[in-house]
Parts: sequence; C-alpha cells; structure tokens
Amino acid sequence: MQHAALDRIQCHIPLRSRAREEPAEGGWSIEYTVGIAVALHKETDPGVEFEAQRRVTDLGFEPEAKLETVPDLGDKAYLLTRDEGDTELRVLEGGAVLSLNLTATTLYESDGHGDDGAGDEPDVPDPAPYQAAMISDMRDLMSSLKH
Repeated sequence: MQHAALDRIQCHIPLRSRAREEPAEGGWSIEYTVGIAVALHKETDPGVEFEAQRRVTDLGFEPEAKLETVPDLGDKAYLLTRDEGDTELRVLEGGAVLSLNLTATTLYESDGHGDDGAGDEPDVPDPAPYQAAMISDMRDLMSSLKH
C-alpha cells in the first residue's frame, strides 16, 4: 500500500510445504511461517503508537505474552513471545516500524484410511532458539532497506 502519509508492505512465507512433506507418525506435522511487515510513516511520528501497542497482536491485547527489550537495534525494539509457538520482533527506526514474526503451528492430516486422529499432537516448538537469528535477519533487512 502506498499513500502520501504511509507506505506499508507485508509478506508471509511458509517454510515447509505441506504438499511435499510427509506427515509425522500419527498424521501430525509442524508448519512454520515467517511474516515480515514494514510501515513507513511519512507525516507522523509512530513512536507513541509503537509503545502503546507493545502487547497487541493479531489476536488482540496479550497481557500474558513475554515481552523483552532488544538493545542496540533501531531506536527501540522488543520481542513479543506467546506460549503458542509465536514470536515477533518489532523495531522502531525513525519513521519506520518493522516486524518479523515466526509462527509454528501443528497440523493433522488424515491419510483417509479411517484413522481418527490417533496419536498425540506434538508440542509446538519453543521459538527461543530462533530469536538470535531473527535479530540478525532484522539487522540485514534494515540495512537493505536503507540502500
């Protein structure tokens, strides 16, 4: 979206194709999705809104989400992590607000032979091991956008 006051772009990328991946035993598999959003505010300072929306996600206000400040990244940055395998890195840099989201979801796919979901649903992986890579990738994204 381009506008005189705000340019915005977003993209969501599945990291595993369900069509190519065989479901794990019991029909369960885990799918990861990466989302990137960039909003460039050209007429207003987004800083106040950035602070006000620290615990707001696509699902609404998340008071139980873990919130961690990320030092030395943009003007302000933080990681917002929910228990459901979802973590988001948000950065304020001047008039730009950038976000990088990693979501893991469990999926059940029946083979059509009468199984009724037997087998335990796998736990959604903890996103913590990916957070350092997310910060590094955000630095690369911000550097690329400045050129």
